[in-house]
Amino acid sequence: MADRDGIPKHVAIIMDGNGRWAKERGLPRSSGHRQGVKRVKDIIKAAGDLGINTITFFAFSTENWSRPRKEIDMLMRYLDHFLIREVNNMHKQNIRFKVIGGSKPLPVGIQNKIKEAERRTSGNTGLTVVLALNYGSRQEIVEAAKKFARDIVSKELTIQDLDTEGFSRYLYTFGLPDPDLLIRTSGEMRMSNFLLWQLSYAEFYFTKKFWPEFKADDFKRAIDEYKARDRRFGGYRC
Repeated sequence: MADRDGIPKHVAIIMDGNGRWAKERGLPRSSGHRQGVKRVKDIIKAAGDLGINTITFFAFSTENWSRPRKEIDMLMRYLDHFLIREVNNMHKQNIRFKVIGGSKPLPVGIQNKIKEAERRTSGNTGLTVVLALNYGSRQEIVEAAKKFARDIVSKELTIQDLDTEGFSRYLYTFGLPDPDLLIRTSGEMRMSNFLLWQLSYAEFYFTKKFWPEFKADDFKRAIDEYKARDRRFGGYRC
């Protein structure tokens, strides 16, 4: 196990490459997504073993609704299964579960399972597992600005009350630490509308491995590289 000194408090992951992994092997896309779920479970365990406080998985973006209906239905079925079985396992392991993103147009049954999973695990004190689901960062920031504007109109706040810390309270991630490290699989090197505000000072780690082949050892390798970096947060060191 890697040394706990310098371990990031919060790791965010863009799980990319399920479809390409399956295509290279002559398998249906569903096989890639199914294998991707297994990797989520492996990485959750690895994060807990390393002493990481929070891990966020980019599971489904607002743009993903443009995918074929058949694939969306399949992803919703996998999500439904995850919310029943895996959240139950996480609860037994003292893991807190949270979802960030818009509720609509998620199926009502999924929305209800999310609320129940969050309620059930809210008192747990171990690792926090976050799913970014039906999530888009630009939309998150716009919604936060609208909420702040409504508070000004209702005279609960004034324009002078707006600062970076106060604005963060209106984001989906309020109460969570900003990510220290972003991991993206499949060789793509972009943020894809993910946590644009929260990743301002995060370290980035890109790997060519597709998500279904990104295992615990790969995750620990990313953490070791993070630990070796010199984070300056915009400052200067000789």
